[in-house]
Amino acid sequence: MSGITPILIENASILTMDPANPRAEAVYVADGRIVGVGSNAAMRAIADKGARIIDAGGKTLTPGLSENHLHLFSGAAELDHLQLAGVEGFEALKEKALAYGAAMPDEAVLYGQGANYTVLGDERMTRHHLDRIFPDRPFAVFAHDHHTLWANTKALEFGGLLHGLKVRPGNEVVMGEDGLATGELREMEAFGPLLRASGFERYRLGLATGGEPDPYPEGDEYEKDIAVMRRGLDYCARHGFTSLQCMDGNLYQLELLAEIEKRDGFLPLRVRIPFHYKSFMDLPMLEKASAMAEAYNSDFLSSGTVKLFHDGVIDSWTAVMIEPYANKPDAYGESLFEPDQFRDVVIEADRRGLQIAVHAIGDGAVRAVLDAYQAAREANGPRDSRHRIEHIEVIHPDDIGRFKELGVIASMQPAHAPGVMSLALEPTISMIGRDRWAYSYAWRTIKDAGAHIPFASDWPVSPIDPLYSVQAAMTRDTWQDSDPEQRFTLEESLAAYTAEGAYAEFSEDRKGMIKPGYFADLTLFGADLEARDPQDVYGVTPALVVCGGRVTYSA
Repeated sequence: MSGITPILIENASILTMDPANPRAEAVYVADGRIVGVGSNAAMRAIADKGARIIDAGGKTLTPGLSENHLHLFSGAAELDHLQLAGVEGFEALKEKALAYGAAMPDEAVLYGQGANYTVLGDERMTRHHLDRIFPDRPFAVFAHDHHTLWANTKALEFGGLLHGLKVRPGNEVVMGEDGLATGELREMEAFGPLLRASGFERYRLGLATGGEPDPYPEGDEYEKDIAVMRRGLDYCARHGFTSLQCMDGNLYQLELLAEIEKRDGFLPLRVRIPFHYKSFMDLPMLEKASAMAEAYNSDFLSSGTVKLFHDGVIDSWTAVMIEPYANKPDAYGESLFEPDQFRDVVIEADRRGLQIAVHAIGDGAVRAVLDAYQAAREANGPRDSRHRIEHIEVIHPDDIGRFKELGVIASMQPAHAPGVMSLALEPTISMIGRDRWAYSYAWRTIKDAGAHIPFASDWPVSPIDPLYSVQAAMTRDTWQDSDPEQRFTLEESLAAYTAEGAYAEFSEDRKGMIKPGYFADLTLFGADLEARDPQDVYGVTPALVVCGGRVTYSA
């Protein structure tokens, strides 16, 4: 760390997240670590004469933020796509799409990102809608949750999907009465062929297959991937983050990050990449996860987590429910794993000492994952595993206390709750059904039951800006008067992005707090967040980000 100028930040409103010393006004960092935290006078007394002095002007300073569930590589690649968040109505969609298509004349497939399921109001999007925009070019639109893709006829033909595709349970190429695909492709196996044909699959391999590029990119293609990864890192740093816990991964992503670190001499963020285990794999594939964990175990680049999907999402009826969907009484959702297979994977990964993180949206999926974690504990003996469940959008009341009992982390995303910020209430809340509303997106209920809850965006599913999610958590309204309040305070929300993130990756002894000896990872916001109305927190941007004592972003 020699050569990095020490930094003294003073006149700050510091939320240290350290229970022994929760508030301070100055912090001094040197050689990549926090040297002291306290009053302006005390920190000036210990600061090196050559230290860079930053006057925070009363603005909020927190430990460096941790984005605890994101998709770095694919999210960075998608920054070039047509962005459809907030677009409503066919004419608005058409206008934006035509302008984008004109600017991208050489793209094999035009991709849109972030569309609401209600982008066409009560109509479900089909290939025929998209054909009216681009009759002669492949065009496909991802839903905001990335679990549904709508493709026009040319795109379906390009991907070999117009006449359907045999897929595993939990995936579907929706077919019309005419015997042809409607254009709605549910889950990754259904839209994978289109991504492969268009050349975009490489950026989603860690999510779609867990495998490696074949062949490995070389020359210009490799440099393009390096540039995409750099763009993702820069995008995260400028939003205030110093740590990233990625939820898709393969060896290739680790190697790209290691190459950037080698070329630059450092990484601007601390990044954890998992091994993604898919249902078509067998147990010996977990040896690769163990090898990745052993090879990458530094303070800046690490592995050691196995990520799995147990179900899909509510809006396509692919999340697994204990009771049927309220608006589709014959639908319960379908697990992406056979029950015995899923339990065996969890037991073996746990036996290897790996952390496990499972996407589980419906209450049926959440229960199945908790059951598997309990089976692993019984098979291998209890340990501080900190296994995770990602999302938990609906939970059965009988399972709420099991998070604390089993030491399971509830990784949750405030921006996913219908009705927060710009997210529509429908069709999601009608699909869940009134009887389950009290146990939907139940952050406060699960926290009050003793669980650790780190927050995240699931970027690019939701905006990566942490204050978007913080405001969502602070201002969420209940859907009916009888529902329990689920709001977090500002400090609780920021703790979910700092101390709880550090705990989730076994790093609470060295980050997540502003405390002497801890990593010099800091996020200075451009305002005093505590002085702002909760409805006016989103829009404040970082003024300064420090990771490992090095300034990685400055406004």
